[in-house]
Amino acid sequence: MAKFKPNLITAAILTSGLAFGIHHAAAQEAESNDQQADENLEVIQVSGFRRSVVESMNTKRFSSNVVEAISAEDIGKLPDSSIAESIARLPGLTAQRLDGRASRVSIRGFGENESATTFNGREQVSIGDNRGVEFDLYPSEIMSGVTVYKTPDASLDAEGIAGIIDMQTVKPLSKGERILQVNGQMEKTSFDKLNPDGDDQGFRGTFSYIDQFADDTLGVAFAYTTMSSPNQEKRWNSWGYPEFSVDGQNYSILGGAKPFVRSSTLKRDSAMLVVEAAPNDALRMTFDALYVDFSDEKILRGIEIPFAWGQGILSADDSDVDPSTGFITSAMTEGQRVVVRNDLENRDAELSQAGFNAEYLVNDSLTLEFDASYSKVKRKIWSFESYAGTGRGDNQGAADNLGYTLNAGNSGALFTHELDYGDFNLIQLGGPLSWGASAALNDKYNLGGTAMENTAQDGFINAPDIDDELTSLKVAAEQSIESEFVSKVSYGVSYRDREKTKASNGYYMTLNAFPGMLMVPEDYRLGTVSLDFIGMGNMIAYDSGALLDDGYYDLLSENLTGIQHITKSWSVNEKVTAAFVKADFESELGSMPLTGNFGVRYVHTKQSSQGNAAQVIDGLVVAEPTNIDHSYSHVLPSLNMSLAIDDSQTLRLGIAKTLSRARLDEMNASVESSYAPNPDDNGNNWTIKGGNPALEPKEATGVDLSYENYFAPEGYFAVALFWKDLSQWIFDGNYEVDFSGVADPATGEIPSNPTATGSGKVNGGGGTMHGYELSMALPFNIFDESLDGFGLIASYTGVESDIDDQNGNPYELPGLSDTIQTFTAYYDKSGFQARVSMRKRSDFKGDVYGIGFDTVQVDVLGETIWDAQIGYDFGEAGIESLKGLSVYLQGQNLSNEPFVSLSGDNALQVRDYQDYGKTYLLGFAYKF
Repeated sequence: MAKFKPNLITAAILTSGLAFGIHHAAAQEAESNDQQADENLEVIQVSGFRRSVVESMNTKRFSSNVVEAISAEDIGKLPDSSIAESIARLPGLTAQRLDGRASRVSIRGFGENESATTFNGREQVSIGDNRGVEFDLYPSEIMSGVTVYKTPDASLDAEGIAGIIDMQTVKPLSKGERILQVNGQMEKTSFDKLNPDGDDQGFRGTFSYIDQFADDTLGVAFAYTTMSSPNQEKRWNSWGYPEFSVDGQNYSILGGAKPFVRSSTLKRDSAMLVVEAAPNDALRMTFDALYVDFSDEKILRGIEIPFAWGQGILSADDSDVDPSTGFITSAMTEGQRVVVRNDLENRDAELSQAGFNAEYLVNDSLTLEFDASYSKVKRKIWSFESYAGTGRGDNQGAADNLGYTLNAGNSGALFTHELDYGDFNLIQLGGPLSWGASAALNDKYNLGGTAMENTAQDGFINAPDIDDELTSLKVAAEQSIESEFVSKVSYGVSYRDREKTKASNGYYMTLNAFPGMLMVPEDYRLGTVSLDFIGMGNMIAYDSGALLDDGYYDLLSENLTGIQHITKSWSVNEKVTAAFVKADFESELGSMPLTGNFGVRYVHTKQSSQGNAAQVIDGLVVAEPTNIDHSYSHVLPSLNMSLAIDDSQTLRLGIAKTLSRARLDEMNASVESSYAPNPDDNGNNWTIKGGNPALEPKEATGVDLSYENYFAPEGYFAVALFWKDLSQWIFDGNYEVDFSGVADPATGEIPSNPTATGSGKVNGGGGTMHGYELSMALPFNIFDESLDGFGLIASYTGVESDIDDQNGNPYELPGLSDTIQTFTAYYDKSGFQARVSMRKRSDFKGDVYGIGFDTVQVDVLGETIWDAQIGYDFGEAGIESLKGLSVYLQGQNLSNEPFVSLSGDNALQVRDYQDYGKTYLLGFAYKF
């Protein structure tokens, strides 16, 4: 049987060491098949960004699966704050921004919860409430590459309907030389300081060391990176748009707004260690560890403006209406009071992980593998709100006459006002609106039934914590087979134990000066901040955190009376046992080599959740613990085939059944419960609302077909079609849950019927999702040698879905943009490098943080983001005295693209308009 044999160009690439991502077996085969031809080859030598293009192409070209890849050069040359910006430039992938940074990655129209993220092949924990990884936790500087698997095979441990994103560290023995490198970078935002105590400048630094010892049998790689990255934002945020009817005509109006300016500083210290040992030809061992200390500190100042939902009187004479929608585009309210906010938010996370892998060559045909890993992340959020105004309570202090006019371009509204919100004598600390509707708060200050009832809330603290812990084990074998069809069989078992716990806490803040207001003491005043972007002029700025630290406020736990905290506190545990078998095959279709793999994966899951069934009795929260188990199994077959039409053209087919596990916050056992002596229509005394611990994964059967043409060492084009049949999706609905042993909190008695009628998420419904991808890398030297160094990389993805819920109602997938486009034009030669990159996506449904840091889905408008970079490598330019030194200048979000989300279907009803400005980075790298 004929074996696949690379052409001379491919072999030259392999010989030059450019095939970064080629499977080890493919590289060995190419080397053995072409030993006699090596001396006749013209080895292709490229460097810089062009080298990374070739490396990424070869990963794609020689993989058995449908994949996309980024090499270390590609990530390093665009020194993003995380790797998400680089991943988002791959065909079919895009990212959602969070606080101005790309963080959540979507693959082919599926949100981040439908894909899996691995680190050196091992599933990752996450700092959010769910499974989706926020990539701003990971520094790009310490990664050697990223591979995105769009089709799976049976040997891949992680599960995801959309695909698997695998981040990789360097292998020190593969470098073959000592490398000592330092990187430095200054960062500047285009906005001057929006808050007097904020940052508009930052820095990053990286030290990396790679070496080999003991005759190249022991390799060590170490990297340390530190970052302090500023980010600023002018944000319009609305409360919503209530609707009303007058004489049969429907209208809507601004209910209220919470615009502010934000100054953030993302601080991250990371350390990576890789130790690789190959004491003999039979044994190879690798230990890797990663530690990340992450802190995102935010300062937010703005004015919360009740409008239609406020206490003012609307003036009908000062209103304008959009006739096509009935939306009131401008209006005036008289006698309105607002809340001046000086808020802080700290999001801290600490990630620790370590893994050990050993491969042992028993004989020429059998290899054994053992892999073990442990990872853990702890995340704490401390969100602090401080209120100020002209008087305490709804009807005290000076009122204002406020008007708004809707801006063009979905950018919110511009207000008019009469009061001076930058006057420290007028605006004082204290709750200017009666928001503290808490029985415990009223009892503490003896306010019940008095004119001061519900006036003791002068601020609030949200403090949710997350702990996520994962242990993994894997034992596998790879057996070569002498057969006319099957060349190799792989098989093994794996085990994962993951436990995620969330604790939600909230605290009312009341001034020690209550019931009086308090003028901001001189020592805590910071001047004013400008809210001209919404027309509100200047507002007072003060150090609210220092006031809390110095004892100006008293705290009371909201958990006493707020049932939402106990229903948002839970623990979910998953124990996943899997077994797989995969066969690699080599054959021919006519005279064309046909290679690939087929296999099956069996996955058994036992999940449990611990939480509480809570009620409010006599104004206080009363809870009984819950502990609910559920188990299920899946069989996941897969097939990947690659047909080499000739030396440069390949046709691929992938067919697989895949799954995505339910969101962790949807499968928790904490619920709001109620007990009725008389059974409901389902015969149950208990009714509950909350999580569903019996949720099972969403399922999909996918087909991928692609054509790839590698027409030049640096060039290719590809056309891909994909289709997925989706089932067991997750929607709102009713279910039954076992409540055995749970007592009625009011009486302490256990009902005879042990089941409860639940309201929450259920499996059901489904449909199809399909699309196409066009991608290319085009080096201009194929047209003329004078254009050597110029090139472009581009992709276009179109996606459509047809999905119904369990009741037959249409459903739109979160994260799905109908179109995704990427474009990079570059020049790279003789040390000079220049690039311009664009990524564009159409409208989609995205997840954002809501009240109490709940995940809220909103309609997000499409966006087009442009980045650019120029750089110079002195060594590549032939300047020997500066060899090893390179410098660069980069601009991010050069088109100043905002992040815009809507409230409802009306395009005029803007929920968020977030203006981040531009970011500039000036950096260097020096390799000793």
